[in-house]
Amino acid sequence: MSKMEAYRKSEKLKKALVILMTGITSAIALNMFLTPAKVFSAGMNGVSQLLSSILETTFNIHISTGIFILILNVPIAILGWVKIGKSSTILSFVNVVSVTLFTLIIPVHSISTNPLMNAIIGGVLVGIGIGFSLKYGFTTGGTDIISLILSKTTGRTVGSLLFTINLVVIFLAGLLFNWESALYTIISIYCMTQVTDMIHTSNQKITAMIITQEPQSVMSSIQKRLVRGMTLIPAKGARSKVQGEMILIVITRYEVYDLEQAIYEIDQNAFVNIMPTQTVLGKFWNEEEQKVIKKTWDKIEKKENE
Repeated sequence: MSKMEAYRKSEKLKKALVILMTGITSAIALNMFLTPAKVFSAGMNGVSQLLSSILETTFNIHISTGIFILILNVPIAILGWVKIGKSSTILSFVNVVSVTLFTLIIPVHSISTNPLMNAIIGGVLVGIGIGFSLKYGFTTGGTDIISLILSKTTGRTVGSLLFTINLVVIFLAGLLFNWESALYTIISIYCMTQVTDMIHTSNQKITAMIITQEPQSVMSSIQKRLVRGMTLIPAKGARSKVQGEMILIVITRYEVYDLEQAIYEIDQNAFVNIMPTQTVLGKFWNEEEQKVIKKTWDKIEKKENE
């Protein structure tokens, strides 16, 4: 097996494990901490909880939260297909199916009678699933997809956007049940957003220094995935005296995964140093500008190949 095949298999395995972990952590959060305490999760999970609770308390009809999660995520998955991309949307929907299955498997059972403890632990568990999903290039569906689209266009963090969108869940929790539930829901959603941003901060700028023996091929691979400017600097090993090239590029945290994929598809021996960037002065393309530039690059490449 080549290094490239091994790398691709390891990436697929990581994504599969993240989907499995997200399903388990989200189901535990919903069925063992949030739902028994009448504390509501964020986004479509929270809306699904509300619908399930309303049917059970008002009409004595029990439909699992997971079923509502699946139904509500179908139209949002279509939006993600258009705005984010096919690969990411497929993985996101598989993630939703994973959450649905585990909410059906794991019974609704209260571990703690302390609503504050339930709110905090439930929020943290949901945030872990969302954060790692975003880190590996997909979402847990629902408002994650909407927040991710808005984050790429506005520059705000995914967590802060989720909190804004989820104000409606908080209001409904207070209106339909009691305002104490709404207050604990605020705590839960706050914990979720903090954990999400700790794991995945999409608008944070970072600088990558890539030392490689195949600079042109690596730059070409990067340009296929990212619309970012690059600087090529001669580099020489102090001890080995081997002459190479260093590619300097500034990207957002959201683009790190794509950058890593682009580099290691070409040069598995490349040395990459990724550092946080405090400030970027000058032009740093937003998503709309990137789309325009990408179209221009594609036209130029098409003419060159004719």
